[in-house]
Parts: sequence; structure tokens; C-alpha cells
Amino acid sequence: MADFKPRIVAFLCNWCSYAGADLAGTTRVKHRADVRIVRVPCSGRVDVSFVMKAFERGADGVIVGGCHPGNCHYVTGNYTTRRRMFVLRELLGFMGIEPERLQVTWCSASEGDKWAEVVEDTCNTIDRLGPLTKVKDLTENLRSEAKEIKPSGS
Repeated sequence: MADFKPRIVAFLCNWCSYAGADLAGTTRVKHRADVRIVRVPCSGRVDVSFVMKAFERGADGVIVGGCHPGNCHYVTGNYTTRRRMFVLRELLGFMGIEPERLQVTWCSASEGDKWAEVVEDTCNTIDRLGPLTKVKDLTENLRSEAKEIKPSGS
């Protein structure tokens, strides 16, 4: 595991979290580069299927970032995100996947230092947990079971 490099996907709100991550980069705040960013119009746009697809395609961790509650450019997008991601973390635990692999953060456009801390904390957590193989196993099992099911009438 000494050569394990975590693969982390971050879904970031265009208005705040993405701008905060951009600020961290332009001001050269030191942080790890293990995060791949997907820019979304609002954190409320991040569906559960986006997160699960990231895990299925090999992500070891996911960060969902949005505006601070009460400051959403779309008024209630981050409240939607907060509820949705709370339920998803419970679901991950039910599936046997460590809920810590999903991090939710509120980061404004002026908080480049905070973004760097979130990245460091997430990378350290994923380093401790190790690579995620559970989702691939679950997906392959579901696909093989689906192939075994024959449609009625054949």
C-alpha cells in the first residue's frame, strides 16, 4: 500500500467551491493533486447517481462542495445537497462502504485555504482506508445476477 495513490473526484459548485479551489491554485496554496474536479452549476445538481458512478468507475473518495448554507446562488441548492448526501452516506454504510469516503464541504470563493485543508483531510482519510473495491464487486455481482434472470415467457 506504500505506492497507493487515492483517486478522488470532487463535484464543485461553480459559484463558490470551484472558485475557492481555483483561488487555492492561483495563490499557490500547497495541497495534494489527487483530486479531479467536476464543475457543476450548483451542488444541488449533484445526484446520488453521479457519486455512485464515480465510485463505480474507480474513485476511492468523493467530495461534494457547495456554497455555505444560506448563500446559494440558486437559493436552496445546498440544502438539497445536505439532505441528499446525508441519506447517501447512510446508504453507503448499509452497502458496506465506509461513509467517510464521501465528504461534503461548504467553501466560499474566498476560502482557498479551506479548500486545501479539505483536500488534505480527504486524501489522508482515503490513504488510511485504502483503495475501494467494494463498489466494483457489487456492480459485477448485480450484472451477473441480471444476466442469469431469464425473462418470463421464453
